[in-house]
Amino acid sequence: MTRQYFGTDGIRGAVGQSPITPDFMLRLGHAVGRVLRRQSERPSVLIGKDTRRSGYMIESSLEAGLASAGVDTLLTGPLPTPGVAYLTRALRLDLGVVISASHNDYHDNGVKFFSAKGEKLPDDWELAVEAELDQAPKWVDAASLGRARRIDDARGRYIEFCKSTIGNDLSLRGMKIVVDAAHGAAYHVAPDVFHELGAEVVTIGCSPDGININDGVGATAPKAVVEAVARHGADYGVALDGDADRLQLVDRTGRLFNGDELLYAMVVDRLSQGQAVPGAVGTLMTNMAVELALKARGVQFVRAKVGDRYVLEELSARGWLLGGEGSGHLLALDKHTTGDGIVSALQVLQAVQRAGTSLAGMLEGVTLFPQALINVRLKEMGDWRQNRRLVGEATEVEAELADRGRVLIRASGTEPVLRVMVEAQDGPLGRRLAERLASAAQA
Repeated sequence: MTRQYFGTDGIRGAVGQSPITPDFMLRLGHAVGRVLRRQSERPSVLIGKDTRRSGYMIESSLEAGLASAGVDTLLTGPLPTPGVAYLTRALRLDLGVVISASHNDYHDNGVKFFSAKGEKLPDDWELAVEAELDQAPKWVDAASLGRARRIDDARGRYIEFCKSTIGNDLSLRGMKIVVDAAHGAAYHVAPDVFHELGAEVVTIGCSPDGININDGVGATAPKAVVEAVARHGADYGVALDGDADRLQLVDRTGRLFNGDELLYAMVVDRLSQGQAVPGAVGTLMTNMAVELALKARGVQFVRAKVGDRYVLEELSARGWLLGGEGSGHLLALDKHTTGDGIVSALQVLQAVQRAGTSLAGMLEGVTLFPQALINVRLKEMGDWRQNRRLVGEATEVEAELADRGRVLIRASGTEPVLRVMVEAQDGPLGRRLAERLASAAQA
């Protein structure tokens, strides 16, 4: 079945337009409550949010909908997405709800859900909620209505959890770190985590006003943290996105490390500690240089579809622990059930300390291949594999690149555009080959 409201990461859209409206959120809360009541007579749900002004509207609407179905709610206020996942599991609740549009600007918002285990829910659960949305509401009586209360120590609990994911012997004393929370959910969490571990902390992007989330700061605008590291003479800069599940990291030289490089550093650290790392999962967009570097260390590498949800599914299916995306979604499943920007940053800093070198030193010899990406607009979108000329050219290009590059061709999911990417050790060659493929696509 096709989902009408749920996308790859919950429900998301422009505030004030369907489905991000108070009436829909009331219905959604009620539908979720009805689904939960099939498994538990009195379910309890945790609701957290980022710093968008629209979060108040959505929170109250969801709370009312859940209460009308006989579900109790616990409210955390602003809390990173991975913090909600952690507390849902720690408090033995039935469901975790996050109100956030992640790295989008304040005009957007959304809702995503975590299971009692702090994991993202399967398609079948989302389809059950959508089916319930099509039904007439079934309000419980006054005595059965759900109750709501606020958790005053949610922030402190999550801070302690983040610190617990690294060794007790790790100290950040003597290190200066710029923390950029994107004016988002980690604004009152991330600085304290690094400070309590001994670092001198400089903050930017930690003054939310309800509409400045992701505005020129954070993981999607890393120029701000690069400049702040230089201005303050810091050792590292940690940039998170609006809901703090994504990480970008910069060193004192201004070098920005993406998620592919950070994943490699995490794998190398585990290997140096004598831990078995049978494999790691990236995505179709993971840089080939990292794939080759991992294989050179005897670590199998598998590509999933783009999206941390698909990386998680692949890791779970194989029983592996480490995966991620170049965008900075990183997974260490022996530390957390979902991607966590703060935890990932701590894992990398721990790796650097154990190695006794810099992050750049850990990545010496791993030079990312340049990527040439061309968007080809077509009159109509069909299966590109039916274009015999393009298929033939792609086969020839792949043979020419051999183990020095790769080809990725994929259709846009929203418009008649074919995305043609050539990743090659020789950047100019990759550009020429991409243009050759783009020409074939238009034939």
